[in-house]
Amino acid sequence: MCGIVGYVGPKQALDVVIEGLRRLEYRGYDSAGVAIVADHRIDTRKKAGKLANLEAEIELDPLPASHTGIGHTRWATHGAPNDVNAHPHVSEDGTIAVIHNGIIENFAVLRDELIANGVKLRSETDTEVVAHLLAAQMKTSSNLADGLRAVCQRLTGAFTIVVVHSETPDVVVAARRNSPLVVGRGVGENFLASDVAAFIAHTRNAIELGQDQVVEITPDSITVTDFFGAPATVHEYEVTWDASAAEKGGYDLFMLKEIAEQPKAIADTLLGRIDATGKVSLEGIGLSDDELKSMKKIIITACGTAYHAGMIAKYAIEHWTRVPCEVELASEFRYRDPILTDDTLVISISQSGETMDTLMAMRYAREQGSKVLAICNSNGSTIPRESDGVIYTHAGPEVAVASTKAFLTQIVACYLFAMYLAQVRGTGFGESSSDIALELGRMSAKVDLVLDTSEAIRELAQEISDAQSILFIGRSVGFPVALEGALKLKELAYMHAEGFAAGELKHGPIALLEEGLPVIVVVPPQGHELHDKIVSNIQEVRARGAKTIVLAEDDDMTINEFAHHIIRLPKCPDLLQPLVATVPLQIFACEMATVKGYDVDQPRNLAKSVTVE
Repeated sequence: MCGIVGYVGPKQALDVVIEGLRRLEYRGYDSAGVAIVADHRIDTRKKAGKLANLEAEIELDPLPASHTGIGHTRWATHGAPNDVNAHPHVSEDGTIAVIHNGIIENFAVLRDELIANGVKLRSETDTEVVAHLLAAQMKTSSNLADGLRAVCQRLTGAFTIVVVHSETPDVVVAARRNSPLVVGRGVGENFLASDVAAFIAHTRNAIELGQDQVVEITPDSITVTDFFGAPATVHEYEVTWDASAAEKGGYDLFMLKEIAEQPKAIADTLLGRIDATGKVSLEGIGLSDDELKSMKKIIITACGTAYHAGMIAKYAIEHWTRVPCEVELASEFRYRDPILTDDTLVISISQSGETMDTLMAMRYAREQGSKVLAICNSNGSTIPRESDGVIYTHAGPEVAVASTKAFLTQIVACYLFAMYLAQVRGTGFGESSSDIALELGRMSAKVDLVLDTSEAIRELAQEISDAQSILFIGRSVGFPVALEGALKLKELAYMHAEGFAAGELKHGPIALLEEGLPVIVVVPPQGHELHDKIVSNIQEVRARGAKTIVLAEDDDMTINEFAHHIIRLPKCPDLLQPLVATVPLQIFACEMATVKGYDVDQPRNLAKSVTVE
């Protein structure tokens, strides 16, 4: 949520900022704005709605040339999504412009203080408070960075704040607490952004910012301190993908491109981590063999799609390692007083590495003495940086809001961890470790086979696009796949969709069945102990007039007479089936949304990365 861009250098700042905002549109937003510094003044333009509205406004009312600027796409928290509440916000004297991601929790107290001092607020936002506080602080501070440090000491909550001043036309200053911010180091130019995607066309050299740090950029310098002015140590790294990786590459939608990239993403996540004998190596895991052997319980915390990856991981971890594993919604985890000890391992799963609920759950676990392992797709983000170790997925940039390749690679990373833990603890898999490794290595090609059936799945979606509701059912690892399929429909097609454990049908959900209702069923491989039970569930569903859409193995003929539609899946071990079973549901949801005329890549009300609680 909330895209942030800052630039100082020889280029036209407006062009760089607008380009950066366009690359951050995937984060989700409801207004956009820019501020540039020129001729000892600040000029702003901001509009509710899409970036195109802002560009049209600038075309009607052009901005002067400038080499320093900031830009923002806002996802509304305080105040309605309108022109007035859009960022940037400017101080009363017009000398300071502020953009902000996050929530300032004590803004009401600060607002009342400002009003008592005669300040007239123009918006409903918490952000505007910062502009006025900073303007007052600049009367005594020696420079903009000092002023922002002083203001940040008064703020509580989660925030990234970026500011410019009319009297310092070659300086941009920013502060970070519990909210993403990264620096891009160029040659004679420097950048700030909430995501490296904003400046990847200009530089791949990035700098991680730590907690409670302030950064000042000029064309030739980057200075990082803590909130009290002490110099801070930073970590520089090189982004391993380029601007073309974040483009559509000939596809109509980012989501279609990312679905098609899943075989490569799986292969990249496995690359170099399993040798020919099936032995797993996980560089960066950060936990010794002795520590892993001592763990008596594993708790996985995550949100949304990542939570479903965690549910799948639970089956693999418990089956292969015999270590008890719980899966918790990160947003609920720390508020229920969970039992955490030094022999508990907490695994935090987050595509962005900035998911606020997951970050706060992870911090809580560390405070209680537990070790934390991150599974993440974003190098240098907060969650892996604050964890004891990390398993990076190598999905590459994921631009569409609805997660696809990040989800599959999270599952793969969880499998790798489960295999590694079994290897360290010497527990039997029930299968040969080399056989599992071999099968996992084949999954990329099997996902490719599923992609070959996409046209039939699209035709099915078009056929039932007028459905008002769709149910998904599954058993074993098919249950979280059903949940994920339902979530994708909710996110993209804005329709009622629910996922259930098939065995729970008779405990209530069967009352929802009616003539013509589509029910999508994920069938375990033949030979699985739950296979025949779910075939019985299919018969129950069909007997009540519902339309059965069945995902089953290529040679599973037992479901033929009970299925209205069959989506065939390549044969694979039951624990690995989610990697192939999820893909048709992604395609199905994408097509349902497309038929209904919705924006697939940027669904309403959603943000790619949820960086507030």
